[in-house]
Amino acid sequence: MKTAIIGIGNILFKDEGLGVYAAKFVEANYRFDGNVDIIDGGTLGFKLMRYYQEYDKVLIFDTVSIEDAPGSIYNIPSDVLLGLGAYRKTAHEVEVVEMLEICSLLEKIAKTNIIGMVPEDIKSVEIGLSQSVINNFHSLIDAALQELRSDGITYRETPTLSLEEIVAQYRNPSMADAATV
Repeated sequence: MKTAIIGIGNILFKDEGLGVYAAKFVEANYRFDGNVDIIDGGTLGFKLMRYYQEYDKVLIFDTVSIEDAPGSIYNIPSDVLLGLGAYRKTAHEVEVVEMLEICSLLEKIAKTNIIGMVPEDIKSVEIGLSQSVINNFHSLIDAALQELRSDGITYRETPTLSLEEIVAQYRNPSMADAATV
């Protein structure tokens, strides 16, 4: 099964960057058996549409605008997501749903799940995450790994970078260069 794990969001707006950090965390700390690609989707928007067509499974890390406590985690299959009109509150949430709607009319669309968390703060211009998101981050990763296991995707943990180290790399890009030397 050809699988894409995509982290989307904007790291400049605090919790809005959650998806990007989650994808980077998985990339740094897990090795997958089979054909799994991890993509930093950032704010690519409609340019991500090709992944819905080229892959069998797409797992998207993102924030979700659902009325619930900050840090609450959701695994939302694409067919359920299409029915959640209230979900579309941020620009990239609108784009994710619109891409799914367009692709659902085409011949092939990947089995897609949003693994998301309710953010605490997506308005502050700050690189980092709120405490409620940090507190539940590993549960978000566990939800994604569980979804992948349910599709028969196996992996092994290879602890390399902590969440704090990953966020620090975005605050100070020269740290990322030093970590890869």
